[in-house]
Amino acid sequence: MSTTWVPEACTLPTVEQPLRVAEFDELLAESVRRVEAEPGRLRLELDSSPTIAGRAAHLAARETVCCSFFTFTLTVAGGMLLMEITVPERHGDVLDALAASASAGVRS
Repeated sequence: MSTTWVPEACTLPTVEQPLRVAEFDELLAESVRRVEAEPGRLRLELDSSPTIAGRAAHLAARETVCCSFFTFTLTVAGGMLLMEITVPERHGDVLDALAASASAGVRS
């Protein structure tokens, strides 16, 4: 994923944006098992380890500080860890870029 998906609405300092993108890339590459995408919503099944859950929660919390349009929901149930990401329609391109990165790293 490149920093080109970072929206103008992002308040993270420009020099920190590539580092945040790299954090998303790393989490997605290491932990995504399944991806479901629809307009405005991305559902990711992640490896259900406590370490991955903690990383996902920490990253989501920090991301909503600089990009308040994101809504992240983490659900742990039945041995599964699900991350749902929603955005308003005008930020659909950001979600599409995350979906593409997640799909590229799907593990079985």
